[in-house]
Amino acid sequence: MSDAPVRGFADAEFEQRTVKAQALMAQQGLAGLLLLTEPEVRYFSGFHTLFWQSPTRPWFLFVPAAGKPIAIIPEIGAALMRQTWLDDIRTWSAPAPQDDGISLLLEILTSLSHRGARVGVMKGHETALRMPLGDYERLMAALPGLEIADATPLVRSLRMVKSTAEIEKLAHICDIGSRSFAAVPSFAPEGQPFEEVFRAFRREALALGADDVPYLVGGADQGGYYDVISPPSRRPLQFGDILMLDTGATFDGYFCDFDRNWAIGQADDLSKRAYDVLWRATEAGMDAARPGATCRDLFTAMQTVIAELDNQGGDVGRLGHGLGMQLTEWPSHAAFDETELQENMVLTLEPSLSYGDGRIMVHEENIVVTDGVPRLLSTRAARELPIL
Repeated sequence: MSDAPVRGFADAEFEQRTVKAQALMAQQGLAGLLLLTEPEVRYFSGFHTLFWQSPTRPWFLFVPAAGKPIAIIPEIGAALMRQTWLDDIRTWSAPAPQDDGISLLLEILTSLSHRGARVGVMKGHETALRMPLGDYERLMAALPGLEIADATPLVRSLRMVKSTAEIEKLAHICDIGSRSFAAVPSFAPEGQPFEEVFRAFRREALALGADDVPYLVGGADQGGYYDVISPPSRRPLQFGDILMLDTGATFDGYFCDFDRNWAIGQADDLSKRAYDVLWRATEAGMDAARPGATCRDLFTAMQTVIAELDNQGGDVGRLGHGLGMQLTEWPSHAAFDETELQENMVLTLEPSLSYGDGRIMVHEENIVVTDGVPRLLSTRAARELPIL
């Protein structure tokens, strides 16, 4: 892979995002968007910080019908926010439980309330309020004329389709993830405690240029694993184990999300077959991933192959999802999701199945939807289950 992409984005990227949002707002009769969660604030402003890990302070961004967004944030973030493309930054000394930014929000929203305007707030699936419910209720009580509309579909439609600069960052972190997985045979021998494999993987990804590895899960057990979300144990890898690691490493605020499977010493026939089915199910998902197809189409294509071994599939709810500033984004490859694929959507394909006595196996790749064959961002997994 070439050198790492330049960090951040040109101001024009944020201006374009805002103009697109405002065009959709005009179509829907919205006088503004009130955004409260990290990905959305970052998407429109470029404000990128780990300080969101603290739940103490709320952060707000208001996107008006015209012009640049307005940041309403705790004073501790002012210096960093001034490095973004925004000009209007309003702050308060926080935390202030009696008035954590509410007065500043009222200065912006009261005139809109007086004229009965509509303002969008994200209310839908995979969203969160990220301010005290009591504060939100007080804010709404002070704005009786304001109509609150659900802006989830509007924001989601923008974030699902990535820009060239976003795809460049995603390709870079997927390359780092791929090279980290390629190094696993060097630090996952028989006898190695499982938690040490996790530590070694994180060190490898960081050494290769990842900013962080906030998500790393996996499983390892005789003839297959039974769980894919638990923290690692001290149990040593044993001859006959099936090992899986699933990573969400980051570069400049963008995630990769894919996994790999190996056998320790030898692979049983049923695990080999499960791996083969999932590899071919992934191929079916890639074959179906064309503009105009729906996420349900991808789900059906993969599930049809999975049914060769597991005809009770679907318990996990979906077989992949969107990818970007969050480890998992909308949409979902599921029977309920009729979202149409568009060029430059970045997706995971994540078929999984149950086999044997309750064992499970998961396979995952990251792709970009193009006007033809999708582009793999992750290096494609080996055709047959690798044996370490």
